[in-house]
Amino acid sequence: MSLQESTSPSTETVVTAAAGGRFRIDELGKRWKWFVGLGVLTVAFGAFVITYSIVATLALIMVLGFLMLAAGVLEAALAFLVKNWEGFFLSLLMGLLYAVGGLVLIANPAASAAAFTLVIALMLVFGGVFRILVASADRFPNWTWLLIHGVLSVLLGVLIWSKWPASGLWVIGLFIGIDMIVNGWTLIMLGMAARNVHQAAVEIQSRSS
Repeated sequence: MSLQESTSPSTETVVTAAAGGRFRIDELGKRWKWFVGLGVLTVAFGAFVITYSIVATLALIMVLGFLMLAAGVLEAALAFLVKNWEGFFLSLLMGLLYAVGGLVLIANPAASAAAFTLVIALMLVFGGVFRILVASADRFPNWTWLLIHGVLSVLLGVLIWSKWPASGLWVIGLFIGIDMIVNGWTLIMLGMAARNVHQAAVEIQSRSS
């Protein structure tokens, strides 16, 4: 028997541990359909957002604008409620800045989306260059993956930048849609894995009883 075989737990051992509650997967396994259903729904919404990425981008900017406006108004109102403290003017100023920023986003969602997209492109480029430099300078184990990550980040940032400002209308929605699809697929895989372990644990318990 090899060292790997002697140290790696068998499938039955893992399932038995799960059935015993050590992995606390029993409740998760009983409700695996909820995870799969939520995953499918999230993937569907992600595909919808990608299909209508322009609408999703502008809607997100509008929602962010209203949230900033509400936060600004509340902070300014709170400043007047406790106006005798020494942080009154700072709190009032922050509230006004938030409110003005929210109004700008609401009034100009397309221009605001373009500005956010430019920031994203710059972050991708500079972040990618940093990863490339770190991977090249300190060649730790599997450093090539960090190098590839950096190269892809730079290429993506340059691609977005080259299409700017038109890319500002769809990049944010596209990124959100992709994130939703990945998250939904993760939920589906989690639910299916929990179902398999739960079913196997039930079978082992029935054989041992």
